[in-house]
Amino acid sequence: MTHPAIEAGHVAVITGGASGIGLAAARKFLSLGLKVAIADWNEEAIARAQQALGPDVLVMRTDVSSRTYVEAFQEAVLARFGAVHVLMNNAGIGNGGPALGNLDSWQRVIGTNLWGVVNGVQVFVPKMIAAGAPGLVINTGSKQGITTPPGDTAYNVSKAGVKVLTEALQHELRGIEGGRIEAKLLIPGFVWTGLTTGDRAEKPAGAWTPEQTIDFMLASIERGDFYILCPDNEVERPTDEKRILWAAGDIVENRPPLSRWHKDYGDAFAAFLKG
Repeated sequence: MTHPAIEAGHVAVITGGASGIGLAAARKFLSLGLKVAIADWNEEAIARAQQALGPDVLVMRTDVSSRTYVEAFQEAVLARFGAVHVLMNNAGIGNGGPALGNLDSWQRVIGTNLWGVVNGVQVFVPKMIAAGAPGLVINTGSKQGITTPPGDTAYNVSKAGVKVLTEALQHELRGIEGGRIEAKLLIPGFVWTGLTTGDRAEKPAGAWTPEQTIDFMLASIERGDFYILCPDNEVERPTDEKRILWAAGDIVENRPPLSRWHKDYGDAFAAFLKG
């Protein structure tokens, strides 16, 4: 058994569930006998997902950045299935832009990636706690929320927020006497999804499929991991670990921020990576 919440007959709720990692999770949970509800905003993806997953799956168009939409989604889930055991806050978008970028783009990305998770947690989790059943909250973060590479700063900020939120949520949940709910942080590697496709028609050799990511996620949950740090076909875990340690070292060593990409620290980082 992967986790007591992941059990035949239980209910899994997935935002961003009409494509990519979310759709792969929906398929996997269905195959394990769970009832599934997915939320998404893209109407075409929703229609394809409903057809692929079948009529027993609740599919609802939802703007996760809106508390009203998320509350309506919860009401629909409870009316249909009566409970929630697995909550996967997975909806995410990119292209928010640099620090001095367009405000509308920033608000769009922060709204979906961070407020979407805040809304999911605050709307669903209290009733999951009150129900007293085993529960699992999986929030989809990103390595970019930890190492924060230059470029899409809005995305990095949103995913850094998801990391902090999920850590604090797990701390709060483990402090509940008799509590039976856990939180996990999913940190995907390079995954072939609509967020990473760009102009490419075929999956790059370095990318994992969404299905590989979900299989790794379930194996990590079974081990009891909180940080589900996924590799891919280009980057193995030891490399990720060194990149994360180097990023933390910017503070400890008083280096310039993002020194990994600073021209004066290129050789030092390369040596650190090999060491």
